Amino acid sequence: MVDLKLLLNDFENTKKLLLSRKVDENKLLNISNLANDYRNINKELEEQRAFQNANSKLFFEYKKNGKDISALQNELNISKNKIAELENTLNNLQNKLDSALLEIPNIPDSKTPQGKDENDNVILQNILEPKQFDFKPKEHWELAENNKWIDFEAGVKLSKSRFSVLRNEAAKLNRALINFMLEHNAEFGFEEVCTPVIVNKDSMIATGQLPKFEDDMFKIANFIDTSTEIKKGHNYKGHELYLISTAEITLTNLFRDTIIKKEDLPLQLCAYTPCFRKEAGSAGRDTRGMIRQHQFDKVELVAITTQEKSDEMQDLMLNCASGILKKLNLAHRFVQLCSGDIGFSASNTIDIEVWLPGQNCYREISSISNVRDFQARRGKIRYKDGKKNILAHTLNGSSLAVGRTLIAIMENYQLENGDIFIPEILRKYMR
Repeated sequence: MVDLKLLLNDFENTKKLLLSRKVDENKLLNISNLANDYRNINKELEEQRAFQNANSKLFFEYKKNGKDISALQNELNISKNKIAELENTLNNLQNKLDSALLEIPNIPDSKTPQGKDENDNVILQNILEPKQFDFKPKEHWELAENNKWIDFEAGVKLSKSRFSVLRNEAAKLNRALINFMLEHNAEFGFEEVCTPVIVNKDSMIATGQLPKFEDDMFKIANFIDTSTEIKKGHNYKGHELYLISTAEITLTNLFRDTIIKKEDLPLQLCAYTPCFRKEAGSAGRDTRGMIRQHQFDKVELVAITTQEKSDEMQDLMLNCASGILKKLNLAHRFVQLCSGDIGFSASNTIDIEVWLPGQNCYREISSISNVRDFQARRGKIRYKDGKKNILAHTLNGSSLAVGRTLIAIMENYQLENGDIFIPEILRKYMR
């Protein structure tokens, strides 16, 4: 959640930054108006409470000295009713303000260039040279058919389009990549965690998936645990639960509503999970192959740190994810996303794009985002520094998207006859 004080104290400049993120200006004006109404009502409430306190003392003094208290009693009753009315109005304004703020994305920081879309992103660094072939390299779905590695028809049969089934060496390679990534991330100090893939609404709100991306989430409505809640006689109507789109959600929410000791920071967490996304709005994009699936495997990095150390942590996470591609000898590049292309919760994002020779282009395989205190404010994640409780900074990034890494290996390690060479470093994980 954006810092309301920052938004209002420097409204025009902050508005300009948020407009570059395609935020509706009317939403920002609505927040400003709600905040002004809140301040005015709160001032009036404080005045009424001060009147009530002062005249309550006077009431007891009148009563003690036998003075007529009827007029004063009437004024106190009017004030009491007014206070109740103002408190109710203030609560309603607070709820409206909170709801409005949940729909506003993070404010881009100074690292994020201004821009409209991916065409305004900035290439920061190229790492390794794209592999050259003596023949025209095939795309991964062509190789999949040749090797019977990926069964797209079976995915449709079992589920629907944008699902697939890995067979033979592809299934082994997928497993190998997960274990290889987890071990690599441990070398960078990331603790391996195994979390649920189904979460509640509060978790989705804290990390920014809700309410903005409700249509992109797979929802499990009115889940009821009959074995516990109903047997206990609870008047239980069920929970709204969701399949996660990334382990960022679960790893970050481990510390929701928590005050962490400063000496325990940074917290570096890593998890493999299947992820689920409806891909709403992506109709017609990447309809062939495994680039854009409803279910996909991902190894995720999350860090929680102090405000002073978050830039340093982003560099560490970037080098960690890049290190996997270096070990696999896969050419890739770092790309700084512009304000019109960064994710909802991000303050700045550096994408890692891997070279796919079959497609003859770079494709995103990871996004390393510094969220600053945006999620910490929504989820009340704080650390204690002396007597102060300070909002932490959270960061997240893929390390890596497993399916896209599999695709990159297929295309970069293909042979002219259509066979695929397995990188030596992965073979021990495929036994």
